[in-house]
This record gives sequence, C-alpha cells and structure tokens, in this order.
Amino acid sequence: MRPLIMLLSFCILLTASCSQPANEQSRQDTHIQGKVLMAIFAHPDDESTVAPILARYVREGVKVYLVIATDGRLGVNEYSDYEAGDGLAAVRREEMQCAASHLGVELIHLTYHDQLRAAEGYDGHMPQARALIRDIHQLFSDIQPNVLLTFGPDGSSNHMDHRLIGATVTSVFLSTIWEKTHSLYFYGTPSSLIEEVEGKILRGVDDRYMRTQISFEEEDLEAAIASISCHKSQFPMEGMAERMRSRHAGKIIFLRKFEGPAMASQDLFD
Repeated sequence: MRPLIMLLSFCILLTASCSQPANEQSRQDTHIQGKVLMAIFAHPDDESTVAPILARYVREGVKVYLVIATDGRLGVNEYSDYEAGDGLAAVRREEMQCAASHLGVELIHLTYHDQLRAAEGYDGHMPQARALIRDIHQLFSDIQPNVLLTFGPDGSSNHMDHRLIGATVTSVFLSTIWEKTHSLYFYGTPSSLIEEVEGKILRGVDDRYMRTQISFEEEDLEAAIASISCHKSQFPMEGMAERMRSRHAGKIIFLRKFEGPAMASQDLFD
C-alpha cells in the first residue's frame, strides 16, 4: 500500500504545481475579458512606437483598434523616390494594411491629408480639424473603448501632426464623461533615456510622469518587426530587425496616464 500512497501523493503534488500557472492565466484572462483598446495616431508607421504592446494585447485576447488619421501623402524622405501626393498616399495605405495584419489589430484608416491642409490657411485647415474631432467623437461613441492610447504634448518628435492628433484625442476624451472610456494614456520617452540635452528639452518627459510601464514578450517584438517592415516607403529595410531590437532592448513601452483632478478647488495654489 505504501508505494500506492506515495504515487497518489506525487500525482496530487504534480497536479497542483501544474495547475497554478493555468489559474494565474485564468485570472489574467478574466481581467482583460471583453476589454477594448483603441490606439490613435497620425500617420501610417506611427504605430511602430507602441507596436509590441499592441501585439501583446491582441495575443492576450483584447480587441485592439488602430486608428490612423492621415494618408501619409507628404511622407517623402531620402529612403525612397516617391513624390508627395495621391500616389504616395495609395502606397502608404497598402503598407498600413500590411502592418496592421502582422499586429492582428483592426485598422481604421481615415482619409485626412497630412497637416490637415494647414498650408491652405484658416479656411483650409479649420474644416479639416473640426471634422477630425467629430470623426474621433463618433468612433468613441460607436466602439466605446476601455482604454485610449495616443501621442502626448511632445508628439514624440514634435511633429505637428503627432501633436495635433494627441490634442484632438485628448479634447474628445475631455468633452464628456464616457460610459466605458475611462483611461487615456500618452506615449512618450523618459528623459533619462535621452542622452542629448536638447533632446531632453524637445521630446523628453520626466521619469516621474512615465509611471505606466508595459512589458512585452519576444513574440510581440517579432510581430512588431514584421509590421514595421511593411513601411518600405519610409524606412531603410537593411538592418531593420537589429534597430528594432536595440530600440526595444528592455522590452518595455513607457506611457503617461492622464489623471483628472481629484477634487474641486477655488485656489490656484492649493
């Protein structure tokens, strides 16, 4: 009987030890069950800033929407021979669809021109800016994401479109109390990770504000590498995987959560 008792005890211990990770995974699945994340950026390829965590949440079962506001028609650079305009916009729309498929997100690609026609002055820009606000408001109403992710005031690189999209998303978020949309996060770079003094001034965010740190796995990074490799009109492909691995060596994306006022006040210096 003793060997049988020992065998049963071993089986019980084995079952308990094996079931623990499954229980932990179950709790995690329950935590994100039915959750919706919406990331909103300006251009095709802007999603690369947070691509690994988009892939992570898709993998974990979150419904992830990626909204790209502009068509990228002004995205000319030294890496390609494209001219600005409709042709480049068509190329970048295809590249964005390719990138989204690698991440597993649902893509919503709007049709606004880069810079929202700012070069046309007030009468060109203002109708576009206001239409974008209405479109983003409608997306919030229709999809009701639990979490929003966009650019912060620095726009990551100070790009006017990045800053404009971040401000638009924030404006819509603040315009009312949404039924389900309770959290807004800004992507940014902790100042401690920027070596140049000027870079710290132009795009750095003090570390004390970057308190949300989202980790990801190797498979998420692989998805991000495959995704950014679709943007051939924007980046040199040679050495792309190595650059992405270096950029994300710590496997952490830093975010700043928008925090509303905790209480009413009648004094600016409270």
